Amino acid sequence: MAEKSQGAPAKGQKTGAHTEADGHHGGGFPPFESSTFASQLVSLVIAFVALYLIVSRIALPRVGGVIDARQNAIEGDLAAAQKLKDESDAALKAYESDLAAARSRAQAISAETREKLNAAAEAERKTLEDQLSAKLAQAEKTIAATRETAMSNVRGIAADAAGAIVQRLTGVLPDGGTVNSAVDASLKG
Repeated sequence: MAEKSQGAPAKGQKTGAHTEADGHHGGGFPPFESSTFASQLVSLVIAFVALYLIVSRIALPRVGGVIDARQNAIEGDLAAAQKLKDESDAALKAYESDLAAARSRAQAISAETREKLNAAAEAERKTLEDQLSAKLAQAEKTIAATRETAMSNVRGIAADAAGAIVQRLTGVLPDGGTVNSAVDASLKG
C-alpha cells in the first residue's frame, strides 16, 4: 500500500489543483453576486459619506487656507514690488534732477572760470602791450639818436672822403668850406 500512496492518489482524495478548479465558493466574482449587493451599497454609502466628511471638513479648508495664503503672499509681493518700483522711479527722478543741477552748476563754474581767465589774460596782454610799447618807444629813441649820430658822422666822413678824392685827382687840397657846402647839397637831395 505504500506504493499506492506515493504514486497515485487514493480514490476519495482530490489533488490540490483539482480542488481549486472544481471547488465552488458560492458562484462567480463576489462584487457581481446579487446576494452581496445590499452590503456593498451600504459599505459604499458609508465610505462615500466618510470620504465626503474628510474632504469637506479637513482637506478643503486646508487647501482653501493654502490657496488664500498663497494669494495673500502673491498680492503682498506685488504690492511690495510696486512700492519698490515707485521708490526706484522717485530715486531715478531725484538722480536726474541732481544730475541736471550738477551740470548747470558745472557750466556756471566753467563760464565763471573762463571769464576770470579771459579777464586775467586780457589784463596780462594789456600789460605786455604797454611794456612792449614802452620798449618800442625807447628803441625808436635809441635808433633816432644812433641815426643822428651816424648822420653827423657820415657828413664828416663824406666831407673827409670828398676832400681826399679831390686831392688825389687834382693833387691840390680843396678848401674845407667848399667841401662842406658840396656835401650838404648832396645830402639834401
